[in-house]
Amino acid sequence: MSKAEEFYKDAPAKVEKTKKAAPATVTAFGSMFQKIMTDGAISLREKELIALGIAVSVHCTPCIYAHVKKCLDTGSTKEQILEAVSVAVVMGGGPAYMHVMEVVEALEALGK
Repeated sequence: MSKAEEFYKDAPAKVEKTKKAAPATVTAFGSMFQKIMTDGAISLREKELIALGIAVSVHCTPCIYAHVKKCLDTGSTKEQILEAVSVAVVMGGGPAYMHVMEVVEALEALGK
C-alpha cells in the first residue's frame, strides 16, 4: 500500500482524534476553510489548484494528498493538476520538485 493510499484510508480516523484532542483549533480552522474555499471571484476548482501548488511549495505531504483529491472532486483533470504543480516547482525549485512524486502517487491511488 502506498503512502497516499494509507493517507486516504487513515485520514478520517485521524481527523476524529484531532477533533477530540484540539476541538477549538479544528473548529476555527474549519470555519476559515469553509468561508474561503467556496466559489467567489475565482472558482473553488481554481482555489484547490492554488492550494495544491502551495502544498507542493511548502512541502506538506498530507496537504498534497488532500488537495489532489479535492482537485479531482472539483473537476480538475490529471493534466491540469500536473500543470498547476509545475508552476509550484517554478516558484519552489528543487525541494518542491521532489514533492511532485507525491502528487503522482496520489493520482495513482485515486485511479488517475
